[in-house]
Amino acid sequence: MPPAAAPQVVAYREVRHFQPDDWLHHETIAVRGRLHDWTIPAHRHQGLHQIHLLASGRVRATIDGTAHRLDAPALWMIAPGTVHGFAYAADSAGQQVTVPTPALAQALAPSPALAARLTRSIILGREAVAPDVDACALLFARIAEEFGQSRPGRAEALAALATLLVVWVLRQGGAADGPLQRQAARDALTHRYRALIELHFRRRHQLAFYADALGVTADHLSRVCRATTGQPALALLHERLLLEARRALAYSGATVEAVARDLGFEDPAYFSRFFGRHAGRPPSRYRAAVGDGRDAPPDGGVDGTAGARRY
Repeated sequence: MPPAAAPQVVAYREVRHFQPDDWLHHETIAVRGRLHDWTIPAHRHQGLHQIHLLASGRVRATIDGTAHRLDAPALWMIAPGTVHGFAYAADSAGQQVTVPTPALAQALAPSPALAARLTRSIILGREAVAPDVDACALLFARIAEEFGQSRPGRAEALAALATLLVVWVLRQGGAADGPLQRQAARDALTHRYRALIELHFRRRHQLAFYADALGVTADHLSRVCRATTGQPALALLHERLLLEARRALAYSGATVEAVARDLGFEDPAYFSRFFGRHAGRPPSRYRAAVGDGRDAPPDGGVDGTAGARRY
């Protein structure tokens, strides 16, 4: 079986509103649902976070190869680079907000533990959302109102409302996290390291680069990461590289050499050895195994209880 078609990469300019002071984009689920017969093909965004609220109906959502069935009310926040797509029940209703990740990270910079959690998607099912759905729906409604008008301070109001919405999501997602995520959330250094990995993992920097950027020694960084996650710092970096490699091999037709170059490996043979050592088989055999169903597509990078397939 040939590899799956490469997921579309959707740029912010393709979804943004045509106002000079936009800080985000807002639209209803029905806008693209009706356009695509309620089935949104697999795609991903670079440098964007999307927050979706399903107010009525249901969806079969797929994130990095993991399928979830969600009944309203449900909410999910998709982190940049995550492959996702959706199959909605006809006439489902809800809203989505798209925010440039750098702007969101800057807004949350005073809280490193919260900002670091932006690197992972969060999916909240009915049990997590229903008790406080009115507060969440009100935030979406206020964003929609402000987005549709041109009042003074529009950009500032949108920034404040979007930040409140994301804080709401992160709080709810934190309540749904397992012990490992709660333990990691208590250590801001580990979170800051993960955030730096997300920014720089394609450049193949050594661990010393990250330690210097964080103002600590490489040994100290590794000890902290091992205490909070059970893995040393280098293993976390390799884990992120491996996830992106598995995504590219499973969801695109790029050659192994092209995948290696995209991830900063000058020598494709070295990349193949790296992948084989960490994935248990060489890249070509992994791709073939995913294609014929003998291996699962990537399912990393997701927090929460249930997930998505969407635009």
